[in-house]
Amino acid sequence: MAANDSTGVAQRIAAVHPRPDQERYMPYAPAVRVGGPADILFISGSTSSPLYHQHPHVADEHRHPIDIGSQTRRAMEGIKLVLDDQGLTWRHVVKVTKYLTDMRDMDGMVEVLSEYFGDWKPASTTICINSLSTPGARVELDMIAVRPLG
Repeated sequence: MAANDSTGVAQRIAAVHPRPDQERYMPYAPAVRVGGPADILFISGSTSSPLYHQHPHVADEHRHPIDIGSQTRRAMEGIKLVLDDQGLTWRHVVKVTKYLTDMRDMDGMVEVLSEYFGDWKPASTTICINSLSTPGARVELDMIAVRPLG
């Protein structure tokens, strides 16, 4: 297990790198280990649309910025609302699934994610899809966060 940090999180949640000498090449952890019993939070997909919006969708609520950086930042801010509400930080996130409508947006999206995650690299999957929930949406993120108990 990792050494304890000021929040106690690193003691129970740790990145797994079977080849530590190769870690510098990876923008994510191959896996994340969670020790002991824990609360697990599954965070629904977030786009640049407001976290709370009407269903069926009202077009005026879904005006997406053009650039991937702005869209990613808005999606992350929606997720941050959930984490903050639960008393969690980005370090509690153990898995990210990223949905892009254009894989050429990958670098711009990853740049913004690193602003939030810093040096923490949760396990990650990226999937390219045809479209998202509303016209103009180019990225959607869902996450799993863990709060170790005890």
